[in-house]
Amino acid sequence: MPKVKRSRKRPPEGWELIEPTLDELEAKLREAEADTHEGKRKVEALWPIFKIHHQRSRYVYELYFKRKAISRELYEYCLNEGYADRNLIAKWKKPGYESLCCLRCIQPRDTNFGTTCICRVPKSKLEVGKIVECVHCGCKGCSG
Repeated sequence: MPKVKRSRKRPPEGWELIEPTLDELEAKLREAEADTHEGKRKVEALWPIFKIHHQRSRYVYELYFKRKAISRELYEYCLNEGYADRNLIAKWKKPGYESLCCLRCIQPRDTNFGTTCICRVPKSKLEVGKIVECVHCGCKGCSG
């Protein structure tokens, strides 16, 4: 997740409508980064950061692709400035990845057996009553 960089370039028209929400998510992200990690497993410390990163990217994605509320220029500005993850949004546009939680869940090199994460297995294929929790981001199952 890249840090949000602010360029000197003027934001496009419509920026003032989405800026408060993005600033609020940015403040939550900074708060999650500064939060203490006492009593948590090593991997659990990053879960809130992944969750907020997902929310921010999903917000921009839905504004542009679902609701068509922002212009292409503003969408590109958000991607270039680091407000949304370009690669994650590219996956959301593909069939089967519409609700993907993070890119680490589909990278086979991050798992023990060279497959995708357990959260990508459909709930109908899992044992009844088994609680699934992603090691990377804390997702409870993003395959549907």
